[in-house]
Amino acid sequence: MNGDEQLLRGRVYGHDHDDPDPGPRPGRTYAQLIGGPLDGLLLDVTGWTPDELGTGAALPTELGRFPGGRALYDPAPEAPRAPGPGVTCRFHYRGDAP
Repeated sequence: MNGDEQLLRGRVYGHDHDDPDPGPRPGRTYAQLIGGPLDGLLLDVTGWTPDELGTGAALPTELGRFPGGRALYDPAPEAPRAPGPGVTCRFHYRGDAP
């Protein structure tokens, strides 16, 4: 794991890189991002409906194949989703979009 990857692990997607506390917040619900340019980040999915969780996410990033594009993440269809706060599911990298 290189230095950039270490900086991303355990951080919440969308928090500023210089945030003194970039990690998860109590009472929030997260999906762990697996693979791709955002591997290891947590995505805050608090309040997402089951349909929204089933769709996954297209996340803007400068780190993917298309700078300024989106990294696409989908839930694994067979993966269970735990209720409540904390890391409740995983979204797996599918590819990049411009």
